[in-house]
Amino acid sequence: MRSAPEYDQLVGEASGVPITGWEFAWLDGRAVGSDPSWSYPALARPLLRAAESLLDLDTGGGELLVELAPLPAHTVAVEGWAPNVPVARDRLTPFGVSVVTELPGGENEFDVVLSRHGRLPAADIARLLKPGGTLLSQQVGSDDLRDLNAELGAPPPYAANWTATEAVAALEAAGLTVTDVREERPPLTFHDIGALVYQLRAVPWQIRDFTPQRYERALRRIDAMIRTHGQYTATAHRFLVRASRP
Repeated sequence: MRSAPEYDQLVGEASGVPITGWEFAWLDGRAVGSDPSWSYPALARPLLRAAESLLDLDTGGGELLVELAPLPAHTVAVEGWAPNVPVARDRLTPFGVSVVTELPGGENEFDVVLSRHGRLPAADIARLLKPGGTLLSQQVGSDDLRDLNAELGAPPPYAANWTATEAVAALEAAGLTVTDVREERPPLTFHDIGALVYQLRAVPWQIRDFTPQRYERALRRIDAMIRTHGQYTATAHRFLVRASRP
């Protein structure tokens, strides 16, 4: 029987993988879960089919928009993290999408605003939506993988409380009408320690001072759990908000 790779091999491999955009294919079969019961793309597609204009906030590498194509004729993607910008432009230019680094400055420009795991600037969204336009957002809540941080001896991932309640209050204060709210805490299961290291590299705000060396003792403890039980499971936090501009 072939033995499982050693800790150093798994961590070294995960530490050397290039990370660009929001492409997590490297984790396929190695980390499973974190998806809520709803499908964000399935909820977004009907909105896009009826729209002439679309704004996607924090598009990452443009992965979601490609999945949702065909896109409205006027589609703008915003991405503020410099390493992602050329990735998004290379991916989205063939689809006629303009990739910018700042929010557009106009008003009443978009039929639909999307934000999956990105910012939710309520006042700007209200400004940019046309009357009758729709926001659809899936957010990462402030409890996301909080138990993983505790296991590693790291500070909580977010200082401020960010749940559906806070998001709804902000959107309503900006003059939007909230029409759908959902919130869940699905499991995220890691099947090897390399997958966990990759996750923490890909989402650097989870543990802002993370390096495998700094957290080696706790990582080795989790590695031992995985070798004994076949997995290590933490708890994700997702919520969905849909709102419209009257």
